[in-house]
Order: sequence, then structure tokens, then C-alpha cells
Amino acid sequence: MTTIAPHFTIRAWRDLDPQARGLPGMSLGTLPVTAGAPQADRLWDLGVRHAELDTAVDLATSDPAAHRGVVDRLCLVRDLTARAVSVDWDLRLSPQDAAHQWKVLSHLQPPRSLTGLENGEEALHAWRTRHYLCKLVWRQGPGFIQIRDRRWGDLRRFTADEPGYREAIARLDQGAGRADVPADVLAEFTAEHLVLSVGELAWWLPYRVSRWLQEAMAV
Repeated sequence: MTTIAPHFTIRAWRDLDPQARGLPGMSLGTLPVTAGAPQADRLWDLGVRHAELDTAVDLATSDPAAHRGVVDRLCLVRDLTARAVSVDWDLRLSPQDAAHQWKVLSHLQPPRSLTGLENGEEALHAWRTRHYLCKLVWRQGPGFIQIRDRRWGDLRRFTADEPGYREAIARLDQGAGRADVPADVLAEFTAEHLVLSVGELAWWLPYRVSRWLQEAMAV
């Protein structure tokens, strides 16, 4: 028996400008998004340049059944950010870790609303005004992986050439059980804030680039 992956939906348009989106032919309607598989390239080829998630990303939920959906939607926001496709989404942070979570996620396109944080409006303003593409990226080189992180105001670079790191990233990319990733690799990624824990799932935060948007030394 073939298992069909669950999916969620987005509303999609051919242009990111709000006025242009109201013109005839700009709406692509409601589109299904298959969970657990990269979707950004498919949506780009369909003409999607602006998307709206069907529900909020709720990092405060304690329901294990909801964690997979949280990660799936974060995957889409991350991968559309890498494509410079704008996204309307809403984010609810976990109260006990809210001040840290928004900074960890600040390489993603800023959400439409941010709740769960006492100074949420201030944090959202900082996210919107300081956001730019390639803030947290990784790339595959010949025999190595390099990660560049500017979420904290300076450039932090990490280079790994052990095969175990590549295998771990492949597992974590769409979200994986913490037990399914080597403990030492997961601990190192966690220490550098390169993975986000959502219940028992661990999710890879950086998005991948194959071509720099600026000269490599400037990114």
C-alpha cells in the first residue's frame, strides 16, 4: 500500500505587490503543498511570487501531533525565503524561549504577526528592519559544507568536511527525529543554533544557496 504524505495549503499569487495581486490573472488560488518534500522549486515554476500560509506556525503547542505540521510550514517559509518569494505567515513563540526563538528564526522572511513575546511589536520591528537575504545560508562545496551566519550582527563561518555532517543535514533538512541524527553532530549544530527543536523533531535552519546574490566576499 502506498502512503500518501499529508499536505497543507497556501494561497498564491504571481506578484508580491499588493496592488498587482488584485489584477486579473494574478491569483493562483489555493495550492496544495506536500509535506516532507521540498516544494519551493515547484511553486516557483508555477509562477508563485507571493504566498500566504493556511494557518499560524505555533511553536508554543505541546501537542506532538501538531509538531510535524509546524516543521513543514517552517520548511516552506525557509525555502521560499531562499527563492526571495514573499510569504504572509503568523508566528506564535514558546513563552519560555520566545526571546531566543525569534532571533534564531530572524533569517527567515519576517512574519505578519508575532505573539508569545512580551515586547513582540519591538521584536517584530527589529526583524523587519534588519532582515536581508543570505543571513543564514549553507552551501555544498567539493568535499565540504560551509555555513555563513549573520543573525547575531557579525559573520560566523563554519566549515565541515566529514561525511557525517552532510548526512545529518540531509536528514534534518525537512525535520527529523532527534534520535535519528548522531548525538555528537546534533549537539554541535544545536550549540551553534543551526537547528531548531520542535518537540521530538529537530529542523535544519539555514537555507541552501547555489549562487551568491552578491559577490561571495560581501555575503
